Amino acid sequence: MKKRVSEFALLIALLLIALPLYSQLSSQKIDSLMEEALVKLNVAGASIAVVKDGQVIHQKGYGIASISTKEKVTEYTNFQIASNTKAFTAAALAILVDEGKITWEDKVKDHISEFKMYNEYVTDNFNIVDLLTHRSGLGLGAGDLTFIPDGADFTVRDLFGVFQHFKPVSSFRTEYNYDNLLYIIAGEIIARVSKMSYEEFIQKRIFIPLQMNSSFVGDSSIQNVKNLAAPHSTATGELKNIERFNIGMIGPAGGIYSNVSDMSKWMITQLNKGRYGAELNTSLFSSSSSGKMWTIQTVLPNYISERYHTQFNGYGLGWLLNDMRGHLTAMHTGGLPGMLSQVMLVPDMKLGIVVLTNTESGGGGLAFAVTRAIIDSYFGLDDAKWIDNRARNLSRNISATDAVTKKAWAQVDSVSNIKYNRQNFIGMYNDKWFGRIEIYDKDGELRIRSLRSPKLNGRMFFYDNNIFAVKWDYQDMNCDAFVIFSYGKKGKAQSFKMKGISPAIDFSFDFQDLDVKRID
Repeated sequence: MKKRVSEFALLIALLLIALPLYSQLSSQKIDSLMEEALVKLNVAGASIAVVKDGQVIHQKGYGIASISTKEKVTEYTNFQIASNTKAFTAAALAILVDEGKITWEDKVKDHISEFKMYNEYVTDNFNIVDLLTHRSGLGLGAGDLTFIPDGADFTVRDLFGVFQHFKPVSSFRTEYNYDNLLYIIAGEIIARVSKMSYEEFIQKRIFIPLQMNSSFVGDSSIQNVKNLAAPHSTATGELKNIERFNIGMIGPAGGIYSNVSDMSKWMITQLNKGRYGAELNTSLFSSSSSGKMWTIQTVLPNYISERYHTQFNGYGLGWLLNDMRGHLTAMHTGGLPGMLSQVMLVPDMKLGIVVLTNTESGGGGLAFAVTRAIIDSYFGLDDAKWIDNRARNLSRNISATDAVTKKAWAQVDSVSNIKYNRQNFIGMYNDKWFGRIEIYDKDGELRIRSLRSPKLNGRMFFYDNNIFAVKWDYQDMNCDAFVIFSYGKKGKAQSFKMKGISPAIDFSFDFQDLDVKRID
């Protein structure tokens, strides 16, 4: 018997020697990853927090908040968290559900009588869950030109009727297509039911109870914030400051400023299913509401992952949901010009990671790579060299994008001597939801401008036959576009369509949704 026990112990020892040994990453290793990622992905600054079992186990800033001031990023540096705001909007609605003031199945039109979708059936049946789950039937980013680039004069009231002018790309509640505007409508329901603004509700009902003392919604508090990250871009090939995006009406979809110190409190509350405080005896929202937010409402195609054995993929209420190595994960990303972020939770491991960055495009790769490296360490997986992986992907994407855009502008240069009658294009045009667009002559140059979105103002260049290329004065994002004209019998332009030139154009530049017709 003793011999058998000894042989068994020897076998176990040999197996342990043969197996690679993995452990959760130390703070020093996370420091190393973050510093490496800043360099390889050309990111100005970033911060990260990791929470485990209700405690913050790592929380720190890296790099600089602005290449102009050289101020260093700390765990208290505020960033725009963009679409990671959506989980806060869902939680705010959950609070109202728990209080019996609304139900998830409430019809939107019962709270906002002016609300109108693209047909009567969808209008009559659109409920609060539909606002949060990207299954409206509308296309990706439909209507986002109302807020991007910033500075447009559209208001929340404009949105109540804007959806009726879009053509659906799928049947209601059948397909996932990410949107932002419907979250703004959700914010309006919060305001009407609670009798306070969305910004005030989030402040009083979420930030103050959780002691997220540095967080706020919108731009009104910026002047009081000393530690604020500036947005950067590498679109021109070099790292440079760009203008901070003005939140305007998009607060409920992407308007929160926060830092990793505050976001740690948010993650711990989420992992505790809404409970917070030293004894966890106070609830922000109920366990039932937590379960609702982490239940798939819109199914997404599953992706094959031998590394993570992923079996399902979908969207809940403000969260993307899937499984990794048998564990449910709830995550979301966020992006505004020069600001990219990611939050990932593994509820049954009580594990949460948030990464905030201030550089486009490398910031998204940094957040993904470092988060994956930390998650992998908890799953006992080998080092996948995620930073090198993201750096290669970023380089390939930039090269492919550059090739397409360079080809387009080379075509413009090759036909620059072709003469055309500018008067055939000059005039006032209108789109049913986006409003008036003028094509005009300025010092012998043909130009185009939106009357409602002033930053969409640029020079038009002949491209081919009925197509012009527009180089916008606004260059903080890669959003130059083609204008494709339709002519009348006398050769005068009567209408036009638009589409982005770059394959990497942000989906929120939904030029393809415009149907612009001459009105003069």
